[in-house]
Amino acid sequence: MDINTRIAQRLRDLRTARGYSLETLAERSGVSRSNISLIERGQSSPTAAVLDKLAIGLSVALASFFEDSSDNAAAPSPLIRAADQPRWQDPASGYVRRRLSPPAPSPLQLVEVVFPPGQRVSLDSAVHDADIHQQVWLIEGRMDLTVGETTWALAAGDCLAMQLSQPIVFHNPGAQAARYVVALTTLPPSAPTARRKP
Repeated sequence: MDINTRIAQRLRDLRTARGYSLETLAERSGVSRSNISLIERGQSSPTAAVLDKLAIGLSVALASFFEDSSDNAAAPSPLIRAADQPRWQDPASGYVRRRLSPPAPSPLQLVEVVFPPGQRVSLDSAVHDADIHQQVWLIEGRMDLTVGETTWALAAGDCLAMQLSQPIVFHNPGAQAARYVVALTTLPPSAPTARRKP
């Protein structure tokens, strides 16, 4: 399946599952109704910043747009070959993400990113209705990650953990492309604590 078709289908499925109209998602995400409609019809290739806004509006991780939502009679495979791993390129920055995780259900998702030199991507990443945790392991190059108000300079081999509850800025300050792996998981909502009577 073409990656833009996959994104379009996932966006429709996620919006429908939550019972949101185009207008409702537009209000929740800050993305115009017409833009959402174009993306759902596969007539527009959204940037990472737009997908991030839609993810926040839907209370999901951005990576959710790259999952396979096709209805197959067979159980999803626990293996995905390198040649079958879906790739997507951000039209704005040129960074390329490759979904490493197989289609079989798992609480953990792995993504590989190749980030061009000098580029910067700012994501709100404040998914308020979900507890999403992410780790970035830098394999090659350099990356500056600003999480909230703190900037972390990463060199090859470094790994940074964060929660998707505040804005994140990805910036490659080097002269070469950076390559890193992102691992993320969504924790189930915690049960409310019962108050003891005095």
